[in-house]
Amino acid sequence: MERRSFLQAFFFSATALVVASLPYAVARLLAPAYASKYPNHLRPPGALPDDEAFVEACIGCGLCGEICPVKCIQFDIRQGGNELYTPFIDPVVKACILCDKCMEVCPTEALTKTERQDIKMGLAQIDRMTCYPWVDRGVCGACVTICPLGEKAIKFDFANIYRPTIVDRGCVGCGLCVEVCPHPSLPIAIVEPEHGSIMSHRVY
Repeated sequence: MERRSFLQAFFFSATALVVASLPYAVARLLAPAYASKYPNHLRPPGALPDDEAFVEACIGCGLCGEICPVKCIQFDIRQGGNELYTPFIDPVVKACILCDKCMEVCPTEALTKTERQDIKMGLAQIDRMTCYPWVDRGVCGACVTICPLGEKAIKFDFANIYRPTIVDRGCVGCGLCVEVCPHPSLPIAIVEPEHGSIMSHRVY
């Protein structure tokens, strides 16, 4: 009788242990998946253009984040499945400076060496309804000044030298203009190029 009780207790404990450990063993698969990306979720420079291919190629080693000199690369803990621990950049927190180091250190094809002008992290948009110079609330120009690609990506509007406008052929979506913008509502956002006309008052 004691032996039977012992075996029952043993199997119960073993089953409970397995059940309790299962979520941790397959955390990358069981993490809750979100239907859409949260705002300012940019892949590092040189990322494969197909996000599914990028996720498949990334092994979550974290080397890109370790070598980043400005520590702008974060790792996904909100997305589920294979996206867990994949790198992303939120320019509101810290933007990419296009130093190329993450591309050089990546051990897979997730990030590949790409010339600066050919990087496609996204496309900057300026909301003229909230940008200080566009609503005549002062002089700024911080976004134009900080852009690493200069007038190839962003310049002042012809009619008013203080009103910035995006040059879509040159913008690579690094997000430095987002980080430096002093307006609390952040009138600059990085979007996917094909979504450039998402709002009628957002312009290139």
